[in-house]
Amino acid sequence: MGLPKTFVSFSSTDIKYYRLMLAWKENEKIDFNFANLQLEKEINSEDEVYIKRCCRERLNQSGYFIQLIGEDTRYKYKYVRWEAEIAAEKNCTIIGVNLNGSKKFDEQRTPRVISDIGAIFVPYKPKIIKYALENYKMKDKKNFIYKDSVYGMLGLE
Repeated sequence: MGLPKTFVSFSSTDIKYYRLMLAWKENEKIDFNFANLQLEKEINSEDEVYIKRCCRERLNQSGYFIQLIGEDTRYKYKYVRWEAEIAAEKNCTIIGVNLNGSKKFDEQRTPRVISDIGAIFVPYKPKIIKYALENYKMKDKKNFIYKDSVYGMLGLE
């Protein structure tokens, strides 16, 4: 099976976490990989229609959507929420990644658009994100989390 084609969405304030995920991919000592469909370089434009068109092209190629969830993610509407709406529309497998390390659904930080649609929520750790990319398929409604036994199996107790 090929690597999951994944679009990673994040608030501009959380770009360092996205860059660290890219470093995990490159580090041969960390077993973490995905086909990154994020834009290769920042779009040098203020044209919202153009930016969204470029993002949509990448989102249309994705089967997986990772939403990095930081302190201000819930309040980012222009692009972050829009990206999540497109991912939900096209039935991507949605993985919410809590940057605060929570294993639970974080109602205070999670954008409503990925709430109660069958997404899974995990902490920002390569092993559990990789596990979700390889094993999770969208469910009907609700918010899902992994049981402690999954974290134990991965050595993340």
